[in-house]
Amino acid sequence: MTRPAHPIRFAVVGAGSWGTALAQLLARNGHTVRLWSYEEDVVRSIQETGENQKYLPGIQLSPDLLVSSRMEDVIPGARIVLSVSPSQHVRQVMRDAVRLMDADAIVVSASKGIEVGTLERMDQVLLSLLPPGGEDRLVVLSGPSFAAEVARMMPTAVVAAGTSVQACNEVQLVFNTPTFRVYTIRDVVGVELGGALKNVVALAAGVVAGLEFGHNALAALITRGLAEMTRLGVAMGAEAATFYGLAGLGDLVLTCTGDLSRNRTVGARLARGETLEAILADMQAVAEGVRTTPAVHALARKYGVEMPIVDQVYAILEEGKAPLDAFQELMLREPRQES
Repeated sequence: MTRPAHPIRFAVVGAGSWGTALAQLLARNGHTVRLWSYEEDVVRSIQETGENQKYLPGIQLSPDLLVSSRMEDVIPGARIVLSVSPSQHVRQVMRDAVRLMDADAIVVSASKGIEVGTLERMDQVLLSLLPPGGEDRLVVLSGPSFAAEVARMMPTAVVAAGTSVQACNEVQLVFNTPTFRVYTIRDVVGVELGGALKNVVALAAGVVAGLEFGHNALAALITRGLAEMTRLGVAMGAEAATFYGLAGLGDLVLTCTGDLSRNRTVGARLARGETLEAILADMQAVAEGVRTTPAVHALARKYGVEMPIVDQVYAILEEGKAPLDAFQELMLREPRQES
């Protein structure tokens, strides 16, 4: 597969760490990239210093990257539009973006989470906003990828999922670089759920770290967390194999073990005695697992799937349960055969 002969115009909607890193990746790849930010201080920072000092400090951005807080400056004429807002804001933000999009534009969803209230995945949220036939122009980008490492051109591999082979191949082609490898897959449901559910397990992994339970406990948690993710995914129509790939196991391991993981950090600080309110007030970026946990808890009940790790994370976040008590309860569950 050869690279496009001419640069493609991109619109990146959301200038957090991940949106900025993807915009930088594409600009370095020779494409025309326009970045939208809701926050005027982020726009000023990039325009005046060439750096997103709030969400991606220390990374000098391409001078060809244009940033604006006006959708009208960013969306029209884009061949590919990236949705990279926090999951709970995707519907509101992209409703405005869709009105300005070209009819044949491809939409790439790069947000990870479940919408609270509707319990919809991000692909479902976007499809509800796109005109009929939008599934042929929607691709989900997910996988183990810390924004700072992508921006620093450190080797990364992700997946592009969609029902349209043509759209997936186009996204694969324009994103691929010597340090950013994109695989394609058809299982949109599995990829979406892998990206959302791993954040809940990462909160639990942070608790393990904060309680200093060691590597044995972390390995067990990751393994059993993957089993829970797979059970719910299959119940919701995903393919089990997807959870053993980059969008499942790969992203899960990264988020549960990496020091750059916001969700792991929240769990560790909770285990050390800080309140959730104080932790979130101290963080610039969004820890998606905090909002995703109640939604996943509700989905598990809706589909009749047993998810004991999710139950305990929910109890810590929503009911004030002590992290130590939560993990003791997990360990004292009735012995059973592994499945």
